Amino acid sequence: MNVEKESNLKFYAAGSVDEFLLQIGRVVEINGQEIAVFPLSDGRIFAALNQSPHPKGGPLAEGILSGHYLYDPLYDWKIDLTTGLVQAPDTGRASMCPVKVENGQVWIALEQQLQTT
Repeated sequence: MNVEKESNLKFYAAGSVDEFLLQIGRVVEINGQEIAVFPLSDGRIFAALNQSPHPKGGPLAEGILSGHYLYDPLYDWKIDLTTGLVQAPDTGRASMCPVKVENGQVWIALEQQLQTT
């Protein structure tokens, strides 16, 4: 897997932009972690650990996208992909991952606690 370091973050190649369908979540595996990738219709791409912030857990990649919000597929929690915050009346935060796109390639950085060295 290709790795690129920037500002103390380690970015991993997740695939080309063309491999991700707009408004459809997709799981990629990075360092043994399932990461849910969400390409929005406005061209932005977000990524999060593929685990619901709900206490019972569950996958996020199968959720429904509306604008920059993700609706959890099991609990219908509304998650703001720009912050990871679950919207009221529910509370919580999805574990978001930094994303960048360069030369048609999607790069995702794992949070420090998720990285394996």
